[in-house]
Amino acid sequence: MVIGDNLRTCVVLGGRGFVGRTLVLRLLKLGNWIVRIADSAQSLQLDPSEHNSILSEALATDRASYFHVDVRNKPQIIKAIEGSSVVFYMEATNSYTNDFYFCYTIIVQGAKNVVNVCRECKVKRLIYNSSTDVVFDGSHDIQNGEESLPYPRKFDDMLSDLKAQAEALILFANDINGLLTCALRPSNVFGPGDTQLVPFLVNKAKSSWAKFIIGSGENMSEFTYVENVAHAHICAEEALCSRMVSVSGKAFFITNLEPVKFWDFVSLILEGLGYQRPMIKLPAWIVWYIVLIAKWMYAKMEYRLHDNSMSVHGIFQLAICTRTFNCAAAKKHMGYSPVVSLEEGVKLTTESFSHLAEDPYSKRCIDSDEESKVEKLLGSGKVAEILLWRDEKKTFTYFLVLVLLFYWFFLCGRTFVSSAAKLLLLFAIFLYGYGILPSNVFGFTIPRISLSCFQISEVDMRNSITSIAYMWNSVIHVTRSLAQGEDWNIFLKVALSLYFLNLMLSQYLTVAIGAALVLAFTSFFVYEQYEVEIDAITKVLFNSTREIMGLLMRNLPTNMTSFLHSYGTLHERQRPAMAKHFG
Repeated sequence: MVIGDNLRTCVVLGGRGFVGRTLVLRLLKLGNWIVRIADSAQSLQLDPSEHNSILSEALATDRASYFHVDVRNKPQIIKAIEGSSVVFYMEATNSYTNDFYFCYTIIVQGAKNVVNVCRECKVKRLIYNSSTDVVFDGSHDIQNGEESLPYPRKFDDMLSDLKAQAEALILFANDINGLLTCALRPSNVFGPGDTQLVPFLVNKAKSSWAKFIIGSGENMSEFTYVENVAHAHICAEEALCSRMVSVSGKAFFITNLEPVKFWDFVSLILEGLGYQRPMIKLPAWIVWYIVLIAKWMYAKMEYRLHDNSMSVHGIFQLAICTRTFNCAAAKKHMGYSPVVSLEEGVKLTTESFSHLAEDPYSKRCIDSDEESKVEKLLGSGKVAEILLWRDEKKTFTYFLVLVLLFYWFFLCGRTFVSSAAKLLLLFAIFLYGYGILPSNVFGFTIPRISLSCFQISEVDMRNSITSIAYMWNSVIHVTRSLAQGEDWNIFLKVALSLYFLNLMLSQYLTVAIGAALVLAFTSFFVYEQYEVEIDAITKVLFNSTREIMGLLMRNLPTNMTSFLHSYGTLHERQRPAMAKHFG
């Protein structure tokens, strides 16, 4: 690294954030900057990967220094900025909450303080790292958007609204007291050190949400590698240094210049980390209503999320809307062009997140020839072989025979008894006719049915009788419990079971048996083919239901919660006695 003779001083405010770290390293690599890193942490704590890096070397040689700065505190800002020629104002590393006042003081009031201090300290240039979210209303597509797009009248997201206010303040301050300003609007920044997009996708992949495609999956998006964002800031500083009127006071979209389908990008990231790409499409309107209900519940129950990751609502908007932007202005007036392609950026990103990759052992288990869960459930015998279509001809034959029997007993218009009698008559005629046939007919040998086919072994008979006896004893135990009137749970279970049985036998028996026949030959096979996906949906529904029940329980009146807790405790105490009673 070559160090120039005339070093200039700059401040990277938010220099320990995602984009800020990359910009600091890029400035140090240029060799002509003294970099002041300003952030909200009390002291600079280097990561293990930074101990022998350019940053640690620069800190040792005073080419880099650290300042603790709370943007709500003007004296701290003055201490960090005074004597510098340019300030790069990046995102804060604070964890944003749903507290509007806190976010306003950090984002908007913080921007006012930075602008005022820059004027007082005679700083020449201020470059603000904004976002494409400042022109997005949360619902309408943006195709090849240009900088002439206005701010929305109403934002769907509080942080985007506040970010737009901060950007407007900084642009309005341009060319006052010699301060030149501009704003950059990168779209969906990703790369090594990402704390939002990639961790969010990995978490969803681990919780099975990432298997779903919301909507058609055809919506386009722009993603920007973090190195390109840092490069764009340096291009903006050079343009402002030349006092280009086409740059000062303006905002510029920054992308990788490679629009891509949102779900294709997600698939590249997840597959690069060893996870399965999204495959199951869900209608957008269904997911939208689920998100609205979740938002309403959180709002009603005043449940706050203290999480700096992307919100489900935000990722939903990103997943269904087209958002592409035109970077012609940045190319023309700032000389910006990406230094890292999208393909290379994805590769570098997935390599840096190798610690979040899918466990190879679990992947081997999935790819092995181990029996599926549904095969184990069916007993891994002839039933499993037939219902899982291991031999298609054999399975189809069984299915056809069962369909004919279903028609014979339920759809032909006769009573069940008469249908059974006619079937037995036909069977008897067939057996008698088969028995009187000669052993050879026109050169074809007629095999004889062995007597063993009509015999039941002693073991099978004993097992059958044991099963019948067990079922009979179980019925007796339940009947005795009902007669004693001690267990309401058993009474309700029996009453509801008998009611639904009566309903089915009186009205829906034929439909129920037909549906069961079709489902038996389809559902097990489908489940085996899509076991992971179906388990994922089940897990998502179970976790969502459990979370909703948890929220409801936390917000029930105290007396109701105490009653439910006492009832649950009493029920648990009764279980051993019931188990002992029933043997």
